[in-house]
Amino acid sequence: MSTPDIGIDLGTTNIVMTYGKKGVVLSEPSVIAYNKCTQRILAVGKEAYQMIGKTPAYIEVVHPLANGVISDDLLAQCMIREFLQKVCGRQLVKPRIIICVPSFITELEKRAVGDCIISSGCRKAYLIDEPIAAMLGAGINIGKAKGHMVVDIGGGTTDVAIISMNGIVTSHSIKSAGTQIDHAIQRYMLRRYKLLIGEQTAEQVKMKLTNLYDPREDITATVKGRSVMRGLPDAVELNEMELFNAVEDEIFAIIEGIKKVLEETPPELVGDISENGILLTGGGALLGGLRELIHRTLSVNCVMAKDAIHCVAKGTGIAFQKINNLLDGFEGVTVYKYQ
Repeated sequence: MSTPDIGIDLGTTNIVMTYGKKGVVLSEPSVIAYNKCTQRILAVGKEAYQMIGKTPAYIEVVHPLANGVISDDLLAQCMIREFLQKVCGRQLVKPRIIICVPSFITELEKRAVGDCIISSGCRKAYLIDEPIAAMLGAGINIGKAKGHMVVDIGGGTTDVAIISMNGIVTSHSIKSAGTQIDHAIQRYMLRRYKLLIGEQTAEQVKMKLTNLYDPREDITATVKGRSVMRGLPDAVELNEMELFNAVEDEIFAIIEGIKKVLEETPPELVGDISENGILLTGGGALLGGLRELIHRTLSVNCVMAKDAIHCVAKGTGIAFQKINNLLDGFEGVTVYKYQ
């Protein structure tokens, strides 16, 4: 008896799963809530995310991943196991799983991710670097001697890589990503307006108001939180220019990372990048004006991947069809095979 293969994009803020030919079947926050007294899991995903900042002391809501790697092995295993049961239920035959990891993590951290997946329930586990999965998910043929550049802006990290001949030629990982941008907004609101806001509010403001290319002062949004001075609920009007000032350092850290990779790339491949442009994937790629800002700053065209949020997860599913090439064709993707 066979069972469809599962591909997992295990992100710091979101987990996306593909299931056989069905494609993406799950996309939820990578959050877990548990009772500290009884050690019982209460919720995972969207349900747990809604509990952030709203629970009594005996209930803890946790992101078991930080900066693209597992920070709490046990909770990560429990969370993945719950998601796997949501996707495939209880089956006699355990599935094969490919899970993507940031290209910068150590061999020990990769082994920890593999062990976590095995413990969560599967018969074989493979690891694939996020830039490779992103390219596959975008439908780009990476097997030719032609350079392609991908910038995958996730929740915990931004991966920048040049790919050619089924392998990573050069890459760089940046800590500036979705979560750090949210924190920058929180710090700005506290410093400028003495207003405390939560993670969810910062993310909502980021998605609604970000304009990185041509920010305006006449476009505003209401931000609600708690006044530090009075200790009471308060609200302020924030405009696009202020938000740009809040996130500017994080955004330009990403652009500097792209520039660094281009500087380390062989000249022939740089010519290919100039022709093909830069592929943007991940949730951070959806920030308003980012594509135009990169083009204006680096003079390189940018292309937004179709379904940028799910692009990496789709690539993990496609990787099963190319698994022999991935195992034998290059060293740039580290793949562990568990018997």
